[in-house]
Amino acid sequence: MSDSAAPRGPSAFDPGTTTDLGGKLDYAGYLGLDAVLSAQKPLSSPPHHDEMLFIIQHQTTELWFKLVIHELRAALAMIRNDEIESSFKVLARVKHIQSQLLSQWSVLATLTPSEYAQFRHVLGPASGIQSHQNRLVEFMLGHKDERMLAVFRHLPKVHAELTAALEAPSLYDEFLRYLSRRGLPVPVEVLDRDVRRAHERHDGVVDVFRVIYENPESWWDAYEMAEKLVDIDEAQCLWRYRHFKVVHRVIGLKRGTGGTAGVGYLRHIYDEPFFPELWDVRTTIKEAGR
Repeated sequence: MSDSAAPRGPSAFDPGTTTDLGGKLDYAGYLGLDAVLSAQKPLSSPPHHDEMLFIIQHQTTELWFKLVIHELRAALAMIRNDEIESSFKVLARVKHIQSQLLSQWSVLATLTPSEYAQFRHVLGPASGIQSHQNRLVEFMLGHKDERMLAVFRHLPKVHAELTAALEAPSLYDEFLRYLSRRGLPVPVEVLDRDVRRAHERHDGVVDVFRVIYENPESWWDAYEMAEKLVDIDEAQCLWRYRHFKVVHRVIGLKRGTGGTAGVGYLRHIYDEPFFPELWDVRTTIKEAGR
């Protein structure tokens, strides 16, 4: 190559760059890109341009769910072991993952009703309600509903994983148990409740959080943890709301695939808090000078 044809300016290519990769681990191999990038299989015939968007949107969502589950499992173990401060970074990461999930809805919102109508039929009974990872996240955060297990009866391994999560204490349960071990008066009936059911608001838990919020210098770790949980709860609410609005925008009031109520169901759940006492305590906190 002549000097005039030589590339100019900065380049990622350096004389030390490894180019002999035969038989060695490379980028695509480490990430399993052959499997990842060949997993998009549109079913519309003739192929509809926008089905690729629909598939990739949901596949990337499932990858983020997988990471949320990975992080929540770590946080649960830390709280059980009284390593609560170690969980702060993990839960902050969950919040940032939720931000990514929230922003993704703007991409799917570019799908118009007429475009989706061209390939919606190929989904058959497939529906987002069948996302076992989304259900697992909900169970781990405390939104338990045993009826949802029926959707996964045909997948024994998944059914068993969800059953285990249903029967295990949620992130909130573990935090309340931690507060009790620290000497705060968490009501016994809350600590001994049936964890297979969703947590129900309790005035006694509101009182515990009022102590924490009015005395943060004495309960700094609990105070910080409470705010981390509010971050996650708010982000999950926003994600649900965005889901509701995008579905409404794309299919209106039609029933969802898989026989779900569609927008009607999403409207019902988007503002259900996972940690209700952490919201209610804000009304009870005394103001300085009063």
